Amino acid sequence: MVTSALSGAGGGATAAVTTWQGWDAFVQQPQRAVLPADDPSWLQADREDYHCELAVMRTPSMDSVFTSVRRLLLLNRHQRAGARRGLIISGPATTGKTTAMMALGRSFQLSDRRRHPDHGERRPVLFTSVPPAATPKMLVSEFARFLGMPLADRLNQTQITNAVCDLLCELGTQLVLVDDVHLLDTRRRVGAETSDQLKYLAERIPATFVYSAIDIEASSLLHGVRGAQLAGRFKIFHHRPLPYATTQDKAVWDALVSGMEQLLRLRAHRPGSLLKHAAYLHTRTAGRIGSLSHLIREAALIALAEGTEAITKQLLGEVELDAAAEALSRPARTAQRTGGAPVAQ
Repeated sequence: MVTSALSGAGGGATAAVTTWQGWDAFVQQPQRAVLPADDPSWLQADREDYHCELAVMRTPSMDSVFTSVRRLLLLNRHQRAGARRGLIISGPATTGKTTAMMALGRSFQLSDRRRHPDHGERRPVLFTSVPPAATPKMLVSEFARFLGMPLADRLNQTQITNAVCDLLCELGTQLVLVDDVHLLDTRRRVGAETSDQLKYLAERIPATFVYSAIDIEASSLLHGVRGAQLAGRFKIFHHRPLPYATTQDKAVWDALVSGMEQLLRLRAHRPGSLLKHAAYLHTRTAGRIGSLSHLIREAALIALAEGTEAITKQLLGEVELDAAAEALSRPARTAQRTGGAPVAQ
């Protein structure tokens, strides 16, 4: 089953989701009113904005992430610091790891609000990202930035860490989401120290930690003594590109394409046109959800700008995707044109 995971995900774009204001705006963003494509009150600019923000569809992989984290939250409810368990969402780029994590945080926060309607000061979720070349102080400062804590230059790493941990405990934070942990290179001293800082935060804050990373197994994070500690506390969920081999694989992919097609508001687009090209779309995107979203949204915007109001296979072929998707899809397309067997993805 594929359902809408992020509706109006682009809302609150002026504030980064790595701040509480931006994150809360993302969580609370109401669903955009969707008018019929030929409604005269829907201006061209409005339809362009709408297609820029097409909802990302929720897939069985995302459902598995949700289930895993719900179980961890129950498991961790009364656990002491060293015994709490976490999850690492690992996979290639543009497979939807960050999208899955954001959808998870949004769902959890909305659920928390329903359980605690009178506690407006709660911060049930923290979402942040590891900055490039992060130091321990830079990392904990990102936590502080999310919370809107003023940081004086004179504060040292320990003072910021204590203030952040105390405040998160006071605010009832239960889910901490950290993106891009693969940027921590523990083979270098600063990366190792920053990894230790992240471990320390997980011990001080009574919350379930979820990380996302590009191919965590290939990074240095799981190697050595530090890596053994991380591997002993975190499960790894492999968020791979969607396959297109079995009947079940095709049903999942086709449902994803069909769901996105139903969101289109193009006046000349024939329903089912994209679904007819589901296999081609899989080849073009190598089964990567982020690349598929990019392809369909850009094609829709071109169709609006040029006045054709329809997405065709020719138009899809004119859209240049990210370098990773193009490199992966090129051998398969070449094999198809020459009559050979497509390269397995």
